[in-house]
Amino acid sequence: MDTEGRLRWLIDKWLTPAPGRTIRLTRYSYPGTGHNRCIRIESSRAAGPFELFFFRHDDGRWRVFPPGRERPMMGRYGRVA
Repeated sequence: MDTEGRLRWLIDKWLTPAPGRTIRLTRYSYPGTGHNRCIRIESSRAAGPFELFFFRHDDGRWRVFPPGRERPMMGRYGRVA
């Protein structure tokens, strides 16, 4: 996996490290699954506290958007010309 898909890299990208800044990670589960594949980051800035969510995708990479849902397919082999 490349560096950009790692959780630590994303946290540093979205939350520039600063002296005195605290960052708290909480494992979270998003609705519709039994998996803990979401991390909530809590931190603060001059405007006040905020939260960010990171989602782990099936390829192992972390992203700030949730993975797409699997949708049923009509046929097993696809279209025939």
